[in-house]
Formats: sequence, structure tokens, C-alpha cells
Amino acid sequence: MNRYARQMVLPELGASGQERLTQAHVLVVGAGGLGCPALQYLAGAGVGRITLVDGDRVEETNLHRQPLYAMRQIGQPKAQAAAAQLAALNPEVTVNAVTDWLTPANAPDLVAEADVVLDCADTFAVSLTLSDACLQAGRPLIAASALALSGYALGCCGGAPSLRAVFPDLPLRGATCATAGVMGPVVGMIGALQAQMALAVLLGLEPSPLGRLVSMDAASWRMGGFRFDRAPEPDAPLPFIALSQIAPGDLLVDLRTESAPFRPDARHLPPERITLLDPPDGARVVLACRTGLRAHNAGRDLQSIWPGQIALLALND
Repeated sequence: MNRYARQMVLPELGASGQERLTQAHVLVVGAGGLGCPALQYLAGAGVGRITLVDGDRVEETNLHRQPLYAMRQIGQPKAQAAAAQLAALNPEVTVNAVTDWLTPANAPDLVAEADVVLDCADTFAVSLTLSDACLQAGRPLIAASALALSGYALGCCGGAPSLRAVFPDLPLRGATCATAGVMGPVVGMIGALQAQMALAVLLGLEPSPLGRLVSMDAASWRMGGFRFDRAPEPDAPLPFIALSQIAPGDLLVDLRTESAPFRPDARHLPPERITLLDPPDGARVVLACRTGLRAHNAGRDLQSIWPGQIALLALND
């Protein structure tokens, strides 16, 4: 126990709390800017088992904000590279590296096996997919987002409102680290905050981070946040599906204007014309775009004039 002596002395933790961490299983989705610090602190704290899901590879442009990786690991799958680094940090922790993208097809099984889930992917489709799976399974979800000089982390599901309840409306356009930039310490602080929230949930600390959002703005040196314990769940949320979950009879609509339809049987239609769509009776409309953002907003527009079933598909991965 020498490794954990400085945290075990805390009255909130002690030997019993350390044993709870040793027996815990955490699912971390994303091994990028948020995932790297979260993984390091979870492994350092002695969380017994971590399942890490990421289908990306290490790139040189990652390294300014993902210092978990070494130059020699450029080109390697992130999940495997991170698992190797964490094994060197704490060999007592078991890391199961899943070198694949999280999708609505594999999310339910992955979530069901975990005690706490961390959304470190910072994409609309993954965040909402994880929120839906965690809400269904009753698992706590620690989600976060960071861009430029600001970010936030929040604890949802697991008895608290879902991510959809906190953010019922999505922006019309979404910036990325490639387009808006990001400072490494910003994502480092938000990822570390995710780890602390996850440890608090595992240890049952009060007040709980579930139902709370904490924000940070490094441009103005301010921190803020709010509680959302009473946020209502949306009446008719639009679910994401995976490519493998497309069914015969689905009406496929590709909303992207920058590329050809993703399948020969998909119809090309820009988002601003979605209300002109006239789906046949009994059909499910599947709206596809690169990240899921346009699909979500177009789905809300279609939902306002058509009562049928709508699903969303993100083609980014």
C-alpha cells in the first residue's frame, strides 16, 4: 500500500476506499487530450480495471496536448500506446485496450460492464450515444468538452439527468481543435477534473458530482458551474444508430453537401431542405452527416412536421 499511502491517509478514502478503487471498473472512451490526463490519474489512483476505447492513431500534432505519448509511438493505435504507458506507470492496473470506435452498436455492452463511464471523445455522436446507453443502464457518466481556452466537465446519468437534459439544443455548427485550436493545459485540467469526478463517484463522496457541471475559462481566469438535478428529459430524443443497424426499408438521407452519398441507396438532401422530405408510411428515416450535428438539427426540424421514426447516423469514423 506504499504506492497509495498519500491518498489513503485522507479520511474520505482510507483502506476501505482504496479497496473500492481496486475493485472498480471504469470505461474511458477516447485517449486524446481529455483521455490522457484522466487515464493517468485513474491508473495512478489504483483503479483496478480500465477499458479504453479509441480507434485513432497517435499523430505528431497530438503531442502538445497529449503528453502521455512518446515520439516513438507516433503511428501506433492510441488505445494500445496508452495501455503500454499506463502499464509502466502502474502495473497493478489492468487496461483493456479496444482499438475501435465507439458506436451505438457496441456502446450498450461496454457501458453495462463498467461502474463509471468517462466520455473523453468530445464528439456530439459519441457523447449522446454514451449518454443514452448510461441512462438506460443506470451508469454514471462523466462527460467533458474543451476547446481553445475553455472547457467543462459534468456528471450525468446514474440517477442524475442525462446529457440530453442538460443540452437539449445543439449548436448549428461545431468547431474542432483543428479549426479553433486548443491549449494543452486546458484539456489537461478538464481531463484531470473528469478523473476526480469519477473517483468521487466510485468512493461515494458527498456532495456528489452527479448533477453538477463545472466550467473553466482560462482566458478570463474564471471557474463556474451549476447544478442540474431537476433538468427534464426530452420527450422524443433522436437516437443514433451504427451503420450495421441500418434496416431494410429505412429511408436513408445523406445531408452532406461536400461528398457523394455514403451508400448507393441513400438520397442526397441538404439540411435546409429536410422539411420537403415526404417519407412513406411506416418507414424509418435515417439522417446521416459527418459528425451527427447536422443530422440532429435536421432531425429536430423534420420531427416538427412529421410524426414518424427518425434515427441519426454519424459518418465521421
